[in-house]
Amino acid sequence: MRKSKPVVGFLFGCSQTISNNQSSLSTWHGRLHRPLLSLLQLLPSSSSISNAGLSVAKRGLCVYAAEQFSDDEYEGDFENNKASSSVANIDEWKWKLSLLLRSEKEQEIVSRDKRDRRDYEQISNLAKRMGLYSEIYGKVVVASRVPLPNYRPDLDDKRPQREVVVPLSLQRRVEGLLQEHLDRVQLSAGKVANGLDDAKSNDQVENVNLDENSDSFLDGSVMEKVLQRRSLRMRNMQRAWQESPEGKKMLGFRRSLPSFKEKERLLQAIAQNQVIVISGETGCGKTTQLPQYILESEIESGRGSFCSIICTQPRRISAMSVAERVSTERGEPLGETVGYKVRLEGMKGKNTHLLFCTSGILLRRLLSDHNLNGITHVFVDEIHERGMNEDFLLIVLKDLLTRRPDLRLVLMSATLNAELFSGYFGGAPTIHIPGFTHPVRARFLEDVLEITGYKLTSFNQIDDYGQEKMWKTQRQLAPRKRKNQITALVEDALNESSFENYSSRVRDSLASWMPDCIGFNLIEAVLCHICRKERPGAVLVFMTGWEDISCLRDQLKAHPLLGDPNRILLITCHGSMATSEQKLIFEKPPANVRKIVLATNMAEASITINDVVFVVDCGKAKETSYDALNNTPCLLPSWISQASARQRRGRAGRVQPGECYHLYPKCVYAAFSEYQLPELLRTPLNSLCLQIKSLQVGSIGSFLSAALQPPEPLAVQNAIDFLKMIGALDEKENLTNLGKFLSTLPVDPKLGKMLIMGAIFRCFDPVLTIVSGLSVRDPFLLPQDKKDLAGTAKSRFSAKDYSDHMALVRAYEGWKDAEREGSAYEYCWRNFLSAQTLQAIHSLRKQFSFILRDAGLVDADISINNRLSHNQSLVRAIICSGLFPGIASVVHRETSMSFKTMDDGQVFLYANSVNARYQTIPYPWLVFGEKVKVNTVFVRDSTGVSDSILILFGGALNHGVQAGHLKMLEGYVDFFMDPSLAECYTKLKEELDKLVKKKLEEPSLDMHKEGKYLMLAVQELVSGDQCEGRFVFGRESKKPRESNDSRFTKDGTNPKSLLQTLLMRAGHSPPKYKTKHLKTNEFRALVEFKGMQFVGKPKKNKQLAERDAAIEALAWLTHTSDNSRDEDDNSPPDVTDNMLKLLGKRRRSKRRSG
Repeated sequence: MRKSKPVVGFLFGCSQTISNNQSSLSTWHGRLHRPLLSLLQLLPSSSSISNAGLSVAKRGLCVYAAEQFSDDEYEGDFENNKASSSVANIDEWKWKLSLLLRSEKEQEIVSRDKRDRRDYEQISNLAKRMGLYSEIYGKVVVASRVPLPNYRPDLDDKRPQREVVVPLSLQRRVEGLLQEHLDRVQLSAGKVANGLDDAKSNDQVENVNLDENSDSFLDGSVMEKVLQRRSLRMRNMQRAWQESPEGKKMLGFRRSLPSFKEKERLLQAIAQNQVIVISGETGCGKTTQLPQYILESEIESGRGSFCSIICTQPRRISAMSVAERVSTERGEPLGETVGYKVRLEGMKGKNTHLLFCTSGILLRRLLSDHNLNGITHVFVDEIHERGMNEDFLLIVLKDLLTRRPDLRLVLMSATLNAELFSGYFGGAPTIHIPGFTHPVRARFLEDVLEITGYKLTSFNQIDDYGQEKMWKTQRQLAPRKRKNQITALVEDALNESSFENYSSRVRDSLASWMPDCIGFNLIEAVLCHICRKERPGAVLVFMTGWEDISCLRDQLKAHPLLGDPNRILLITCHGSMATSEQKLIFEKPPANVRKIVLATNMAEASITINDVVFVVDCGKAKETSYDALNNTPCLLPSWISQASARQRRGRAGRVQPGECYHLYPKCVYAAFSEYQLPELLRTPLNSLCLQIKSLQVGSIGSFLSAALQPPEPLAVQNAIDFLKMIGALDEKENLTNLGKFLSTLPVDPKLGKMLIMGAIFRCFDPVLTIVSGLSVRDPFLLPQDKKDLAGTAKSRFSAKDYSDHMALVRAYEGWKDAEREGSAYEYCWRNFLSAQTLQAIHSLRKQFSFILRDAGLVDADISINNRLSHNQSLVRAIICSGLFPGIASVVHRETSMSFKTMDDGQVFLYANSVNARYQTIPYPWLVFGEKVKVNTVFVRDSTGVSDSILILFGGALNHGVQAGHLKMLEGYVDFFMDPSLAECYTKLKEELDKLVKKKLEEPSLDMHKEGKYLMLAVQELVSGDQCEGRFVFGRESKKPRESNDSRFTKDGTNPKSLLQTLLMRAGHSPPKYKTKHLKTNEFRALVEFKGMQFVGKPKKNKQLAERDAAIEALAWLTHTSDNSRDEDDNSPPDVTDNMLKLLGKRRRSKRRSG
């Protein structure tokens, strides 16, 4: 047979797409008579059709191959319709994007055509001009009406899919245990607990008794007399202190503060208004004096014991230092009238009437006491920082004020943005307290370079992060492909500045300035200039975070001048520093020694270092931003706001005129935003949404819509979806029993779930350590000069368990043993561990244990909850249950491994993870608790888990269309296995979820007795899974019913050619086609052979219409009548009735056996 030469053209309007795979026509092969199979060999192979016209999935294009069998009158030159050039392709996209804009149903266009990848930049610009979004995912181009994420798993052809295999003997043992459990459940199903009515009546009696005993407390009049006597005693003590020499001296100092001039005005405003907003410059005394004025006034008027003041601070160090300062000014020991309460620490007593605490502590109190009973005044300090807890607190307090008209709320800010908060509270009055600060000279980068003579080059700006973070050092040398937040602002600002008043040396340096770098060498040069040429005074250096502080500190210690302890006192200041370290910051150094403090942005307003004369400002702060579209936190240095820059500058004028060295040009400062973006808009909202539901204030969305600046709806929905996924919320957004327990734990919801699961699965102790360790700073230290040794020490703790979390457990247990032996210091020094962090973990363990014991989830005999702590596989399962959905697939390549997550696609492991040191990981999955996007997405601490662990302790399972196909995370994770194994997994997980749910409903339930055989089955499966499965790629997760079109166009086969071949081989004439041009400007074709006619569907052109008519004819030929088959014949037909008619034969009847 003479082969035809196909002509390939592209036409619009075809709803079907053509696959370019090499699979056989299995649908056809099973239905054709075997002698006719040889006919298929005569058909053109799929390779004879141009690849350019195939695999155009979801593109709205199709392929037409003109054949010699078409009627001549309908032949056309389709070469002219090919959109092969970029110009034609863009014109085509203009038309398609216009249709997308007009469509009410369609949301996106998906194309796999290589021309679109070639022209993607032009397509992207076109979509942007039309108000659309575009993205390229590997070989797929997408244009959409809505914003697109960075990764789409549904378009990833290399998304890992898992074939699960477990030993058959293990499966049989697990099935036996599961069946034993099911039999016992069935037996006990009919045994309904007796005495429910009696129990209800007993509850009623107890309730009545409680009501009867409610009057057993002190009579109100008696209690009032007690409080009056206490108030009188407080007044006498206050007067005695104020009249003492020390008190008079302290009072003289307090009267010198700017806030004292406004005292009477402030007290009057607070008495007359329920809400008042106070702004005051740093150092005016608003934080230490205003709460004191209220307390002193109430004590002096004889109402001291009736007064109860809470003053919130954004950081624990602020609450502790301010409370200590105020108690000193009152001449009292800390913990008497004035106290503080922060996480894991506090000093307060029954006579405390002024409590300084963090915002989180007050929110915790609101969970149990919605009305703040007994509290008369609430001060919320540092509201200008717009922390998430502060913004959340404002919403709650605004709602509370309507129920507590006697409550007084005072909002305090260090910046002049009081109008924003005043408007939020319905026009509350504002008062500004002018601060007294000495003048501070601001020197920007151009001035710094002129004064110091320092010259910037492309190499002396590179920050050295040491060998362990060489990637971070090298990244500064790599050319930038895209503008980031740092460089974009700088380029635009520098383009508008000429610096004509500065020397050519300065202009050359500014031309070489690298804004992405912090500038360790430049900071060193500025500090040398200050120490050698400027007057005495402390120096405060603002850095982006602890990592930069530690690296700069190590560099300065190696300097001959700045590292000389006889001349320089080098101190660090950060949020998690110990109380003993805090005192060093405020103390004056010895004579002839200059104090240099390396601090984070917490030193802007939270603390005041009185002897600071010089400030060095790098202009950046490392903040967590939240990408709601990709559901990924991003930790990147970003420019600070102008308000923050002014705050930093003001730190230098406390005791004498000061100087501030801003290490960025003045034009860049002018481009800064005026205020910082609120934390509520740049962090995940999981914990916040859980707290909202626990406060019983309505729906999460409506509550957050009342915020000062409401967060993005997508961020709110992401948090709600997460809480539903872990089981904290039901489908109606109501708290489940698990959610109620989680709301009592001062920890992230996923860590709280891990803690609860560890308690009820009796492996509490290691999980308690893991959760406590993940709630504080990493205890594993990485000194810059010994990072290899530190990494090796951490790997020893891992013991090839492929788990950062298990390494943490062993490190803590070793520290406890060393502490008992009196060698804890040597142990920490030898293993590069932070004793301070380990002590914090120890304290947190106690706190969490007490909370769960009060909730009834931990027995008084703690050994009961640790009976399975030795089972490491079960501990891994509990880690998985808490960290889910933080999972990454581990796919081994020839020389490396790759890791993929659902939200981000390819991710990397942090260099200090123990799993980053291995060439291979025997587990198919890693679970992790935190991922951060720096430039790429990095996964922090991780633990390897098996398929069985993920299936049983991960998310909800759904069945695929195929037998043995299980899906998780909305189909992102596909498991393929033997159907019997899939049934075992499904039933086991279903029963396990029921048992856990029952335990949370009845905390006193002995789960291991109630579900003895079920728990044994779970332990058997998670311990026995040897990870013998494999990852596969591109496996079909479902097989939809094929349309006639797709059945007859596989492998590029032309249906007209196939019909022609079949008819001629059967001895018939070629088919005849007739085509009619419809009024709708479409074409409908009719094909005729052997006296039969078949009509196709209307199509855009004649050739497609003929193809469709041929498809209809082929569909008739391959149709089998059910009436021609025996009832008991379940075998697939190997020949069809209509095909026999075509050949002039009839079906041979089958004989029945017997």
